[in-house]
Amino acid sequence: MTLEELGWNEAFAHNFSEFLEQGWEPARLIRDNKITYGALLGDGRELEVVMGGKVYHDAATDAELPAVGDWVALEVGDENKEHVIRARLPRQTCLSRKMSGRSTEEQVIASNIQIVAVVTDAGPDFNLRRMERYFAIIGRSRAKAVVLINKADLFSDEDNREAAEAIRAQNPEAEVHLTSLKRKSSLQVLQAHLKVGVSITFVGSSGTGKSSVINHLLRGEYQGTDEVNQLTGKGRHTTTARELMVLPDGGIIIDNPGIREVHMWTDETTLRERFSDIEDLTRNCSFDDCRHGPLSAGCAIQLALAEGKMELSRLEGFLKLEEEIAKLRLNRQKRQMTIERRDRRSQRDKSRRYHARRNRDWEE
Repeated sequence: MTLEELGWNEAFAHNFSEFLEQGWEPARLIRDNKITYGALLGDGRELEVVMGGKVYHDAATDAELPAVGDWVALEVGDENKEHVIRARLPRQTCLSRKMSGRSTEEQVIASNIQIVAVVTDAGPDFNLRRMERYFAIIGRSRAKAVVLINKADLFSDEDNREAAEAIRAQNPEAEVHLTSLKRKSSLQVLQAHLKVGVSITFVGSSGTGKSSVINHLLRGEYQGTDEVNQLTGKGRHTTTARELMVLPDGGIIIDNPGIREVHMWTDETTLRERFSDIEDLTRNCSFDDCRHGPLSAGCAIQLALAEGKMELSRLEGFLKLEEEIAKLRLNRQKRQMTIERRDRRSQRDKSRRYHARRNRDWEE
């Protein structure tokens, strides 16, 4: 194995040059064990490593901590000394979402990937609104989107075709393929992407066959999958942690646990690029502060809906995402204000303690 087979390139080499004098080695993180990480070196060694204190303290947020797919500068130890991550190299791409729940924190799904493969089906999992969310966070990551409408053998040709056409209409830049483990030749579409050093991460809901697709690409049982439920067409997904794997013939896969909800972590610019058709229409509204509702006078979007040029569900999806991003931005601003107030309070407390101690010294 070589560094290039792990995704190493000239940009990473340039960023790593400052660590050469320390004798550290480049390594790519393949597993996050919560307390430790799994790291793969260019000579094929897989090591269990820990994070250095400086790396932890220099990270302003959890998203800046090392994650699966990251390249790091590693101080290699021995049987008496731990292997320690001393630095994380800048990410070239990063797929993120907002953490689930009420948190306003960013959660890194995979870093330094070139392709994001979304696995869905034409049946119970098919949801265009969820696909909009996927495309929004993929667009921000700067990776290429590939959609696999999987388990095609379980659904009618008409259902599969309609699902593919709807997704292509939603994002013409995305590749959309019908796939099935029963017709393994349909998975050959992925081979064109699985080149030496190219990293592809798989995301999707639990039970869409993501693990089975990865097992096929790895030519073996990387992870177990339960029998398919005949009512839902789903097998129970057993991926519990993110993991990076290098394929025998080249290419790198990062698997992820099933994602039930795609919480947004993006910005207005990316959103507007994803909904450029709606943005173009808003320029024709009679008023700059148009809210695009049914009662909005002179609204170009409402006119497009009336003329059948746009589906109501797409507008609803746009407005919902816009509202969610605005709420996320507000929550982040509130959190930043809380942090700044806490820091100021801490500084005042330190100042009081300093002056109190100084006054005691003078009195003595």
